[in-house]
Amino acid sequence: MVGWWTNRRAGPIGVDIGSHSVKLLQLNGDRTSLIERSRWDLPAAAERQAPAAGLAEALKRAYEGRGFQGRDAVVSLGSRELFVQNVRVDKVAGGDLDRMIRQEVAERIPFALEEAEIRYLEAADVRQQEVTRREVIVLACHRPVLEQLLLAVREAGLHPVAVDVEPAALLRCYATQFRRDEDKAQRALFVHVGAANTAVVIAQGTDALFIKYLDVGGRNLDESVARHLGMEPAEAWALRRHNGDRRTDQQDPEVALSLMESTRPVVDRLANEISLCVRYHSVTFRGQPLARLVLGGGEASQALADTLATRLNLKCELGDPLRPYEPAAGGGRKSQWDVAAGLAMRDLN
Repeated sequence: MVGWWTNRRAGPIGVDIGSHSVKLLQLNGDRTSLIERSRWDLPAAAERQAPAAGLAEALKRAYEGRGFQGRDAVVSLGSRELFVQNVRVDKVAGGDLDRMIRQEVAERIPFALEEAEIRYLEAADVRQQEVTRREVIVLACHRPVLEQLLLAVREAGLHPVAVDVEPAALLRCYATQFRRDEDKAQRALFVHVGAANTAVVIAQGTDALFIKYLDVGGRNLDESVARHLGMEPAEAWALRRHNGDRRTDQQDPEVALSLMESTRPVVDRLANEISLCVRYHSVTFRGQPLARLVLGGGEASQALADTLATRLNLKCELGDPLRPYEPAAGGGRKSQWDVAAGLAMRDLN
């Protein structure tokens, strides 16, 4: 792996395709510096239509005129493309496990099995009554959706050399931030709050134990603020962003209080659903508690981190995927780059 990276001047471009925007990020060949990063918002219609609607044009706008080197890209699959579920199967070896998993999910996935791309991660052995079974995280994608996505990437002039999943990119990214042996031995909760939903990943090091998407995101916060303050969702988004991206001592206290009151029901719902994920982990994977919560995504903020820390009784810190490359980077929320950074770190060997 080291030889591949050190023989290249630039790594691949990580292409994070969200529901609201696309983000491109590229590191140099040995992952010691940032070459370029860029974000472009998708048209509003794309959030209601197929995932590829307006995607090619947005990718072109994000790429053109910037300092990216080459066109090789690692593309992400997120909640709109993925079916994700933890399942339990008997402990078997080799191809029998593949067959058992396909049988297990055949009636669960929302598309025909013969049109599915199915991958899985073996989590751990778990006790179910008197039997030890294998906990497996299944990730499936509808092949026509994947093909449509890759077509849009190619139409933008990029060359997709690999497809990755959002949860794996998150773990790869934060393995760089938490690289001590002590960190790798601990179990952690990673929460990526995006515009449409929230990804919850529980892992030990880079080994995932649990993955779930929650139907709560920035859009819900905007709608809640809009209802509470009598404004359009776009205006609510601008108000939240303008106030939230300021340091605490520079925020308007009255605006901050109104936003807190407006968004409390959504934040409470998010905290409750995350707590259910934590409970599933504690019941299923006994023996080691969670050491921390790492909060990332475009909706991550110190206020949300503080609330989740209190509600979950768990140390919570903001993800900082750019810290190894841009220690003094300012402007915007650096945590929004976690998926793109993890994609850019993908080993192509």
